[in-house]
Amino acid sequence: MEFNTKVIHGGQQHDPSTGAVMPPIYQTSTYAQSSPGKHKGYEYSRTANPTRTALEKALASIENGNFGLAFGSGLAAIDAVAKLLKPGDEVISTNDLYGGTYRLFTKIFEIFGIKFHFIGMDNADNIAKYINKNTKMIWVETPTNPMLNIIDIEAVVNIAKLNKLLLVVDNTFATPYLQLPLDLGADIVMHSATKYLGGHSDVVMGALIVNDEKLAEEIYRIQNSSGAICGPQDSFLVLRGIKTLHLRVQRHCENGEAIAKWLANHPKVDKVYWPGFESHPNHDIAKKQMRGFGGMISFTLKGNSLEESHEIVAKVKIFCLAESLGGVESLIGHPATMTHASIPKEEREKSGVVDSLIRLSVGVEDIEDLIADLDNAMA
Repeated sequence: MEFNTKVIHGGQQHDPSTGAVMPPIYQTSTYAQSSPGKHKGYEYSRTANPTRTALEKALASIENGNFGLAFGSGLAAIDAVAKLLKPGDEVISTNDLYGGTYRLFTKIFEIFGIKFHFIGMDNADNIAKYINKNTKMIWVETPTNPMLNIIDIEAVVNIAKLNKLLLVVDNTFATPYLQLPLDLGADIVMHSATKYLGGHSDVVMGALIVNDEKLAEEIYRIQNSSGAICGPQDSFLVLRGIKTLHLRVQRHCENGEAIAKWLANHPKVDKVYWPGFESHPNHDIAKKQMRGFGGMISFTLKGNSLEESHEIVAKVKIFCLAESLGGVESLIGHPATMTHASIPKEEREKSGVVDSLIRLSVGVEDIEDLIADLDNAMA
């Protein structure tokens, strides 16, 4: 089954009791049992819910995985992965990553004795020097947030396998339409399903997809024990969003390319970060492991003025100044004071998150309107 068919039919079946094409929203907390311990596969909705099950099967299908798990948020999914670790373990993570992930690692799990190394992974050879007997996991984002760096997944897979480390790939920016980390050898794929998978800025959810049964069982045990699950209404919304993922991401890519090229020629713009440019340091790797370059773009202004960047993001009319990304509407943000404010200034700037950096989540509107909106804001 090809991808465009999978997003609509993968892992799905019509409701056996009514023939409903879309899985019903099972708004229930508990389920009748015929005798103690005997039931129809469901006993309590923290453990499992039929609407969530339908979503989890769809998640596994579109990522070419065997097991999918849906969580109450992307951070809840990351939290579950981190709970695979124990005090004394070490994690090697990219230094350019979502601020919430950085906050969770440093403010929560470091307290419990887990050590994190935040390093540049543009060159996978940088990883080896940080590996020791305590290293248990490598955490990758690609493309990264917000600098749109590209990490060679296959190269990191080789390092992880050689050293018997778990490799986790945050695939939120790329989506499975553009990139399939499990096919490249990753152990766990993570999504903030709030973003492109849901696609309509109306739900908060996270997801994990794996191939290994024992690993899936352990993550499920953590999920069920910790209780960070999503409800049936949210499961329904993301399942509905997945069915148009291929159509939306294709338009995100088209609009993203047009805006990236427009920005590259704007007199006020210093640098544009978008992996589709041949000048991008890892453009060839992006071409190899992705089928398109996405709708996320970051750029800086000449002079690196915090005030000017704030003026621009406040003047747009069609772009919405807001947190998050991946919805049908275009969003604009200022990472240093919004999504990455939890990262200390000196750490932010090491990875390129300077005061004038602006991040765009390019939506699916008419490209002429989007360019005119940016042009007016930057005039």
